[in-house]
Amino acid sequence: MKLIAFNVAPLTPLTSQPMKQKPSRILIVGYGEMGHAMEHLLGGKHQLAIHDCRPIEGLPSINVEQQAALADFLLLCVPASPHHELLARLAPHLQNHCICLSIAKGLDDKGRTPAQIYQRIFNGQQPYCLLYGPMISEEIRADRYSFAELGCANISIYHRVRDLYQDTRLYIKHSTDIPGISWCAILKNVYAIAFGMADELQLGDNMRGFLAVTALAELSSMVKQMGGKPAAPLHLAGLGDLITTATSAGSHHHELGRKLAKGETEDISGEGVHTLKMVEKYHLFDVSPYPLYGLVHDIVKEPISVAQKFCDYLDHV
Repeated sequence: MKLIAFNVAPLTPLTSQPMKQKPSRILIVGYGEMGHAMEHLLGGKHQLAIHDCRPIEGLPSINVEQQAALADFLLLCVPASPHHELLARLAPHLQNHCICLSIAKGLDDKGRTPAQIYQRIFNGQQPYCLLYGPMISEEIRADRYSFAELGCANISIYHRVRDLYQDTRLYIKHSTDIPGISWCAILKNVYAIAFGMADELQLGDNMRGFLAVTALAELSSMVKQMGGKPAAPLHLAGLGDLITTATSAGSHHHELGRKLAKGETEDISGEGVHTLKMVEKYHLFDVSPYPLYGLVHDIVKEPISVAQKFCDYLDHV
């Protein structure tokens, strides 16, 4: 992809301008699908610097610590696993007003959510938030609408982030239920795999409706176990993102389900698969009351006789 020069220029101190017109200085860490989407939304309106741990043709190398020291916003467009290392590295350089925003919908290698990592690193000394909802990168870059909940405790953080995305097609609602939206965003990837399996097995639209209701019921109980509000799955980070991830032709987790149903076991990876492993490894919650979650777990662990496992599952619901 050809990069526009102003989108990747290092951040520099801004000249004095009226507050309403002043662009923000933004450091985007991670130049994958969502990094490109954030560049598309914010480039031209704000001053961007972009960093990726991989060498990418056309992406200038920057001193990420120096750019962090100038940033008004730090956008983490990377999975949860590198969050702790990145935040520990950049935290000493951040200005007090810099808001750290994560879009990661997974757990790190110690079973921690991005919110828990923020709390551990910042200890209340730096503003942060989480952006979760139906936000397919390809649709954002095609200037289609996208929607998200912004999880943050302080309404002033919400107002600043809302203003950041003003005049874009990303619509944001505020939520103070950080555990609720976090676990909805994380666990919905697991359930999206079930939808992919059912579609590949040609189990029909009625099955899709059943899976949606069952997934929401299990999510509500799980979220409550993890300290969130039981109604969290009914909103954008839950049902909204579940529908998108579970039915989109371009969804990675839906495609994983299809591959598993076909008996394909190569490259079965992603945030949902990692979540299954971390929940089991660290016993994050009791999974026994959740048979649909258990079905996905068992098939991911041993992807044989998928159709029979689905039948067995349905015989016991």
